Amino acid sequence: MFAHKEDMKTTRAILALLLTLFGVPALAATPKTAPLLALQLWSVKDEIRRDFDGMLGRIAKVGFQGVEFAGQFGPYRGNPAGLKAVLDKNGLQCAGAHVMLPQLAQQHFVATTDFYRTLGCANLVVSVDPRGATMARSAELASDLAALSAKLATLGMRIGYHNHAPEMFGPVGGTPWDVIAQNTPREMILQQDVGWTLSAGNDPAAYVRRYPGRTITTHFKAKPTADPTSVPIIGKDGVDWTELLRAVRETGGTQWIIVEQEDYPDGMGRLESAQASLEGLKASMTLVLDPTSLK
Repeated sequence: MFAHKEDMKTTRAILALLLTLFGVPALAATPKTAPLLALQLWSVKDEIRRDFDGMLGRIAKVGFQGVEFAGQFGPYRGNPAGLKAVLDKNGLQCAGAHVMLPQLAQQHFVATTDFYRTLGCANLVVSVDPRGATMARSAELASDLAALSAKLATLGMRIGYHNHAPEMFGPVGGTPWDVIAQNTPREMILQQDVGWTLSAGNDPAAYVRRYPGRTITTHFKAKPTADPTSVPIIGKDGVDWTELLRAVRETGGTQWIIVEQEDYPDGMGRLESAQASLEGLKASMTLVLDPTSLK
């Protein structure tokens, strides 16, 4: 059911205090530097199964500053300290992790959060939930996310939710995404996958601005289109990324832009395609951001 406005105000005040006490900066603050750039490891899911350590090294070498996990940990599934050492060795940070709600159920909560805290990962993002695809059940999902937000805040962690196309179907203000956003605390990450937002016919920049300070992490993804000249690589897909970059810089409070590559054109390899999108993203960033803020 929908949260009472006064209850939501009280919850937000408590969460803001907890996040400050436990070292998580207030979400309303806009970073003074450009967002950091990470790769969602689902983009290279096949290669990373074959050579986990080597792939992390190659990800760092092509210019990514961090990675977002998607359930693959190679030989380190039970060894988060060992995995943290590999990240440190390659100069990579953990931008976050995609999780499913059952992993944060009471019986798994401590094991899951202990793993990610050891890894230095504060952002746990629910990658999908069938309730989020419908107006009828998205409020129920929001209630579960709000409860987890409060619980994770005591550990200095955040919960988030990631959209696919169904969450964005409908007019602005009348989508399941709006229901989730309006019935969760401001501290919860709204991890917009802009490729799916565009596929649903909505404007990702408008949604960043609609919910200020909540796009702490976001997926930038180029998807195939009907245009034969379009290539699903950021910068070659016919999308003007500059307005979205302005929105995440000015309004989103964005700390991480996460490249997710699901299409690999012209026989390109998975990491090769992701690197091409990274280069296209950086080129767009130079048009929008102060070059001195780019790392």
